[in-house]
Amino acid sequence: MTNPQQRSDVRPPTVDTDERTTLTAFLDYVRDAVIAKASGVTDEEGRTPGVASGTSLLGLVRHLTAAERFWFAWSHAGEDVEFDLDMRVADGETAEGLLDGYRAAIRRSNEIVAGCADLDKPAARPARPTQPAKSLRWILVHMIEETSRHAGHADILREHLDGSVGR
Repeated sequence: MTNPQQRSDVRPPTVDTDERTTLTAFLDYVRDAVIAKASGVTDEEGRTPGVASGTSLLGLVRHLTAAERFWFAWSHAGEDVEFDLDMRVADGETAEGLLDGYRAAIRRSNEIVAGCADLDKPAARPARPTQPAKSLRWILVHMIEETSRHAGHADILREHLDGSVGR
């Protein structure tokens, strides 16, 4: 097992300017929390389920990477990207590779957000054929909610794994 780490309590962003900057800052804040919780674990530790449902730290990272790609690249930008929202970590996937993939997905998502002049612009594709396409604003708020929820899961999984606490 890795040694427990005490991470200082990282406060929410203090930015309070335009809507896009504020939403992106808060999304980056919770993304960073997930990355911090999944960093420094071995591949074995990261894929170890911490709850009866089978959820693991690396499973959360894998899922959030797919969610970034699904909502920003595939749905909003209409890009042909692969995504698998499942949380099962494949045998060949590593902590380093999954975290690198998550960081790359975040970079692409932020590029898409920066390149869209109107937060009300509907996505190129609806998430489900029976629903209308979501606006970029909705996608940003949803991803703050989704990532925040999973950051909380990651907090608990990491503390259960090795005693590491802190945001």
